[in-house]
Amino acid sequence: MPHTLPNGFLWGASTSAHQTEGGNTNSDWWSMEQASTGAGHIKEPSGDACDSYHRWREDMDLLAGLGFTDYRFSIEWARIEPAPGEFSRAALQHYRRMVEGALERGLRPMVTLHHFSNPRWFRWSAADAAEVFARYVRAAATVYGEGVEHVCTINEPNMIATMAGFIQLLEQGGALPEAGLPEPDHAVADVLVEAHGRAVQEVKSCAPHVRAGWSVANQVYQPLPGAEEVAAAYSRPREDIYLEAAAGDDWLGVQSYTRTRIGPDGPLPVPDGAPRTQTGWEFYPAALGQALRHTAALVPGVPLIVTENGIATADDAERVAYITGALSGMAQAMADGVDVRGYFHWSALDNYEWGSYAPTFGLIHVDRETFARTPKPSASWLGEIGRTRAVPEVTP
Repeated sequence: MPHTLPNGFLWGASTSAHQTEGGNTNSDWWSMEQASTGAGHIKEPSGDACDSYHRWREDMDLLAGLGFTDYRFSIEWARIEPAPGEFSRAALQHYRRMVEGALERGLRPMVTLHHFSNPRWFRWSAADAAEVFARYVRAAATVYGEGVEHVCTINEPNMIATMAGFIQLLEQGGALPEAGLPEPDHAVADVLVEAHGRAVQEVKSCAPHVRAGWSVANQVYQPLPGAEEVAAAYSRPREDIYLEAAAGDDWLGVQSYTRTRIGPDGPLPVPDGAPRTQTGWEFYPAALGQALRHTAALVPGVPLIVTENGIATADDAERVAYITGALSGMAQAMADGVDVRGYFHWSALDNYEWGSYAPTFGLIHVDRETFARTPKPSASWLGEIGRTRAVPEVTP
């Protein structure tokens, strides 16, 4: 029989500010895009993105009309604090209007305070980075202080530390590994853990009712027989330390897309002949259930929320098939006692995917010229699950 989601289960879609707003000219990502376009992984700049800075009402109208009850979006630090210690009242009021607009439409807002992009003047490697981030979180209470139940402090801190390690590697003339992730910057990792702790304290001080957590990119490391210790050693600095840092939090975000197989010498490439997505990742919907189980085992007692899960594909039927498999794995984990409180699809819109518009993760197509929004069949299908609360079973 289909699994029935509990009352109050969060059912939404996610976006991030830099990937959808457009014109985020004061961010480090904007600067990187201008310097690197056409080189490496940055194939094109973000430009106007989806123009969601101006069209956020339309985005919310669509999600609410489709049947979603929740919307996860981020606020842009580079807009709020364009210079150190100088806060834009206009930007804070803009994001406050977004919170109020979500509530008016029956959408519960989950506010992410940091989703990859920084003000151009900020570096996680700075000695006072955690304190500076805490100052921003304190100022942002204007946005999340009322009507917001869930705040995500930092999105995928493990990927931020990995990106810092990647930049170090390039500066030293190194090459990316053929499979898996480069060595993360361990000093940046320590700062991110400290910054998260400081941010949770600030959120609780400013808005005690808010449930605070962060979201971690789960890689689903699968050891081949005999490679269990290798997988554990590989996973710890790239994922597990961030999960363990959430042990005392109100919730923990699980973000899952695919798996990583580990052999005696480390990560292995995608198996020959395995179906791949537009990003080159293996089509592996079972990853979500496995990520939830791994996370629950590592931090027992912390409620979990799927803050991102989806697939980059031009074939919407493939998207439905992937989500069906992922939700089935989530439902089975819940039936086995894993405490999952919500599911957010990535993403609400076809948006800027950190270097290119080519990968299309969205439930809603966005015309690159006119910005016209067109929901895909998968959007109606997934929204209807929110209405019925019945998770479909995978057909054998």
